[in-house]
Amino acid sequence: MSQNKKAFIAGASGVIGKPLCAMLIQDGWKVYGTTRSENKVELLKQMGVEPILVDVYDYEMLEKILCDIKPDVLYHQLTDLPDGLNPEKMEEALVSNAKLRIEGTSNLVKASMQAGIKKMIAQSIAFVYEPGELPHTEASALLNFEDPVYGTTSKAVASLEEQVLNAPFIGIILRNGLFYGPETGFDEPVGFVPSVHVEAAAHAAILALECNTNNVYNVADEDERLSSKKIKHELKWSSDFRLSLH
Repeated sequence: MSQNKKAFIAGASGVIGKPLCAMLIQDGWKVYGTTRSENKVELLKQMGVEPILVDVYDYEMLEKILCDIKPDVLYHQLTDLPDGLNPEKMEEALVSNAKLRIEGTSNLVKASMQAGIKKMIAQSIAFVYEPGELPHTEASALLNFEDPVYGTTSKAVASLEEQVLNAPFIGIILRNGLFYGPETGFDEPVGFVPSVHVEAAAHAAILALECNTNNVYNVADEDERLSSKKIKHELKWSSDFRLSLH
């Protein structure tokens, strides 16, 4: 049990934030969760989360909140994507999501440093690798930044990861496959990129609490294009994990 330990979840009301919060609370953590929508404050309360209404771009407010709470760990689960990855909104969303990964991460890292946080566990993605030898591993190169479609995304992912890994605290990067499962818009793996059930991805974030050094992990179902052997070996993670089974 983790009684009296405090976890701060940036993006607590998202598709991965919800199961992550549930698992942390079950394990005895006091969970503080952010949302920028007043409409989701009551939802967080019902989940047993202490709601924090803040926009990550409001650095002064973010720093004050983190310095007041002084959490033991901060989870960076922020994204800016449409519900169900609505194709009509994705072009615009890729731009806003890239900004969030660069500027939002910068604010989170700086505020975390001021608050004396010892560990940050951050959500990344496992499907912006440069084409080449398969399966891709954590050592594979990210997609070149000049790619006409996803170059901006890759550059933002690289920025997020570098900021977290270069900070003066333990940084763990979880490169997740494309989520499927509750509220993701996909009931099954999508096929066109490596995928992972959102609850299995949340469990990986729980297991990452055991990391005491900087690390990067691929987190996805069995897929010939991507290797998740590292997290399975080091953290005993399984892509078969589901909340309903535990």
